Amino acid sequence: MQARAPFTSDKNWFLIGATLALLLTLFRLVFLWLDRTDLFVDEAQYWLWGQEFDFGYYSKPPLVAWVIRLVTELAHSDAIFWVRFPAPMLHLATALILGVLADRLYGAKAAFWAMLSYISLPAVALGSAVISTDTVMAPFFALALLFYIRLLDEKRVGWAVIAGLAAGLAFLAKYAGVYFLVCALVAAVLLPAARPSWRHAAAFFLAFLAATLPNIVWNSLNDLTTLQHTMDNASWLREDSRPLRLHFLKLAEFFFSQFGVFGPILFGGLIYCLFRPGEKHARILLLFSAPIFLIVCLQALLSHAFANWAAAAFFAATVLVVSRLLILKKELLLKLSVAFGMAASLGLPVLTSLAYEISINGEVPVMKRLLGREQMSRDILEAARTAEVAMIVADSREIIADLFYTGRAENMPMRVIAHHGRPRNYYELTFPFRPEEPTQRALLVSPRPSLYCAQRDLPPQLSLATDGGAYHGQTFNAFVVEPACFDDLARY
Repeated sequence: MQARAPFTSDKNWFLIGATLALLLTLFRLVFLWLDRTDLFVDEAQYWLWGQEFDFGYYSKPPLVAWVIRLVTELAHSDAIFWVRFPAPMLHLATALILGVLADRLYGAKAAFWAMLSYISLPAVALGSAVISTDTVMAPFFALALLFYIRLLDEKRVGWAVIAGLAAGLAFLAKYAGVYFLVCALVAAVLLPAARPSWRHAAAFFLAFLAATLPNIVWNSLNDLTTLQHTMDNASWLREDSRPLRLHFLKLAEFFFSQFGVFGPILFGGLIYCLFRPGEKHARILLLFSAPIFLIVCLQALLSHAFANWAAAAFFAATVLVVSRLLILKKELLLKLSVAFGMAASLGLPVLTSLAYEISINGEVPVMKRLLGREQMSRDILEAARTAEVAMIVADSREIIADLFYTGRAENMPMRVIAHHGRPRNYYELTFPFRPEEPTQRALLVSPRPSLYCAQRDLPPQLSLATDGGAYHGQTFNAFVVEPACFDDLARY
């Protein structure tokens, strides 16, 4: 049976919330069209992945690449706008799904605040301006949560299958989607109301397995590439011979960052819910959010953790905290939370359209990490044309990533210096420089002041401008390298 909503069921609340979420998304799309930033390294890499259909890639599952490829094919354009276009749309879909969940559990007024709270999260404001695996995962994780709770309430095998497929698609977007299985298991152990029958649990897991099996097979056929990368991120797993160290500052850094990415009121509300979770559904929502934060806190304590690594917890946590604040008659806190989020949601798109004009110190733009990459690539491509080389070689993932995107219309082979040992990134794995590869002269882009070749140091042909963008304060030089130096270059 469906839970009785404790708040008003006036559907106008839902429609108004959905409309406001749509209007904010349209605002984001307008300023995305006016956006003057370049693709970040990861975005350029996801775009490149999408040029070759596969069931997995070096460090991530395939869905983000598939989504980008689908949208750019439909738009007949690889422009930055279309690469990023899915981001605000996917967050809108997530907000609506969470609204449906909140409406089902707590009524339309809760749905209104859940949609507005989610669509205005600081993390969602940033996630709507760039394309990321978190963003692609979001609607599928939220959909899995919606149908899993329906499964627990209504005991229908169909809901188990839909929830399993949605969780599987979340996993195909980002491996953090596996948190759904972890949370479902923890909830089943701790809360009788969160225990599906064995039949329903089996249906859920088989559906999840069916969705994820192609990627699992791909990994097994590719030397568990993504597992190796994941272990690199969780670096303490590789430190077998070293004593385990605890990084309390890293833990504090991650913990307090959640007040920024989830919002100070919502994250504070989640902490409150740890001690006063409320009724059955609130406890289920808590067990689909708190374990994720705790796991990532442990990772931060043992090594490090980025602020977005707990993003999978935001979906259940948003509905949970909104409902608790409404039950406690703290609607003013919800208004303040949404106002805080809206400031970021309205300000960030404007900032991207004025990316070069806004600076803190008058020298370097605030958004420097997303600037200067395309211009650097254009300078390198022009240097390659002028020198009449047959190949561009770089020893930086950041440089080569944007070169592939910015130079997509050029008929110029591009390679990266592969350092000794296991490949450290997708480009070293897929596009390593090989001295035996037949070619004429190559252009090397490197921070080195000189290049050792044929028992002498070669000076650079050109120093590349790096002021005011992602490479501000760094030095990159371009060297014209003859084939006789390729062996030295490969050893470098």
